[in-house]
Amino acid sequence: MSAILVVDDDEGLLLSIKATLVSAGLPEPALVSDSRRVLEVLRSQRFPLVLLDLMMPHMGGMEVMQRIKEEFPEVDCVIVSAMDDVPTAVQAISSGASDYLVKPLNSDKLVALVQNNLERYRFRDELARVGRKKIFDHLKQPDAFAHLIAEDESMALVFHQIEAVAGTDYSVVINGESGTGKEMLARVIHQLSHRSKAPFYAVNMASFSKTLFEDEFFGHAKGAYTDAGGERRGFFEAANGGTLFLDEITELDPSLQAKLLRVIEEREFYRLGSTEVRNVDVRIVAATNRDISEEILKGRFRADLFYRINTYNIKIPPLRERKKDILPLARYFLRLHAGANKKKIADLSPELIERLLAHAFPGNVRELENMIAAAVLLEKGKTLSLVAARNLLPYEGPERRRNSPLLTLEELERRHIERVLEATNGNRPKAAKILGINVSTIYRKLEKYNLTDKNFESN
Repeated sequence: MSAILVVDDDEGLLLSIKATLVSAGLPEPALVSDSRRVLEVLRSQRFPLVLLDLMMPHMGGMEVMQRIKEEFPEVDCVIVSAMDDVPTAVQAISSGASDYLVKPLNSDKLVALVQNNLERYRFRDELARVGRKKIFDHLKQPDAFAHLIAEDESMALVFHQIEAVAGTDYSVVINGESGTGKEMLARVIHQLSHRSKAPFYAVNMASFSKTLFEDEFFGHAKGAYTDAGGERRGFFEAANGGTLFLDEITELDPSLQAKLLRVIEEREFYRLGSTEVRNVDVRIVAATNRDISEEILKGRFRADLFYRINTYNIKIPPLRERKKDILPLARYFLRLHAGANKKKIADLSPELIERLLAHAFPGNVRELENMIAAAVLLEKGKTLSLVAARNLLPYEGPERRRNSPLLTLEELERRHIERVLEATNGNRPKAAKILGINVSTIYRKLEKYNLTDKNFESN
């Protein structure tokens, strides 16, 4: 059975896509040149992925996708277009497309996209066949994930995707909210790759100004500027042969994104103050907690840079969507911090367990760890109680739920940030640590939600 359906009125392109996929060892795709036949074909055969040309006679790709989604909502659709047009790409993704490819098709991107989709499809099929718990047992290299606490099946999918992409040289974008563990997963990708014995460098892109960027990433020659007393390697040279993890990639100033793109594409750069070309071989793994499509549409992120680094995409679900991980993580952090503070605290109280499972965790795993760490310091008994964590956990009991309106996630985030700031007496660095975000992010959130010092005492 074919795993992918390709729809395009250009029969030459159909054959080219077929040759690319087959030569990469992937199943032979089914090919359709008349868009009016797509639903008929889907009714007779199950396809997890459909590639749709945007502009076709009779029915365009967007209209075909809409009809597919109405009848087969589980099918992933990818729009393919000759137009490198940002609004169209964003419209396609917001209408239900899982990706947007630009002609001429990049072979690596196409192969990676199909591999990623087939891995998800295989995972779902295996999950239905062997059950939820056993799906973790099917990892090929489980030792690489031994330090990651996960029991929820949604994280099993993430682990399988990491195994699938780690052995390639594909650039990877990891999407996930702050505190979900994006850097830890990037390190696993590096550990499982053929680059594992070469350096891994993690860089937070939010921390670089325009004046520092080139020096930090490309280095400088002696005498390049007044204080440049000697030569200096930048991150690209330091990570040569290995992996460069670019965290919070969407925070990089748009004027600097072109410089980054050039090095990634050309695999060469100049140190500041030097005319000598330096070649570099670095794998890029980037991460973001933002919706990149929205950032592109607003002109804050370059579409060409995104298409270049997003060869393979991994989405990490937030902690509130993987409830089965909350208690294993909480107990792990309890053992860790009780041991570090030489306290004999055996377990979590039933009341605390109930409250943890009801909490939304906008700061995700980092918030949970810091919450447990703070509660351990306050606990005087042998069981971690709700009293010790009360200042950091909102009350969400049945009476409160019955009498309160349902909140949007944005309003929930605003209230939780305000509550944590009140608990820390307005100490922003401490609040940021508890929330699992950096200090610059908390200032941005304060501005976004118009929170001022009138509600809490600033330290």
